[in-house]
Amino acid sequence: MPKYVDGFLLPVPKKNLKAYKAMAAKAAKIWREYGALDYRECVGEDLKPSFGVPFPKQMKCKTGETVVFSWIVYKSKAHRNAVNKKIMKDPRLAEMCDPKNMPFDMKRMCYGGFQVLVEI
Repeated sequence: MPKYVDGFLLPVPKKNLKAYKAMAAKAAKIWREYGALDYRECVGEDLKPSFGVPFPKQMKCKTGETVVFSWIVYKSKAHRNAVNKKIMKDPRLAEMCDPKNMPFDMKRMCYGGFQVLVEI
């Protein structure tokens, strides 16, 4: 069965990583509870490649920021839509997503849905 992935890329101030990790751990629990197959949050470590455009440059990171690369796996796009519909009604998400208390600038977050092309 083909899978579907929501992908996220966002700049996070390094001083806020602890708060971001706590928020992400709560989010992961909620997404898995509603049926997501996998949920990953990864913080940049080796961000000075010898080729291509480095993530911090592409994200226009400011001094003191790093990049978080995240993805959530679903059975299909329809499954993703059903899961997210339930999650958006969950009061726990509303509590976590107050724009005044976010550990990153939501306006700079990149997001997209992807059909899996290759899986080994």
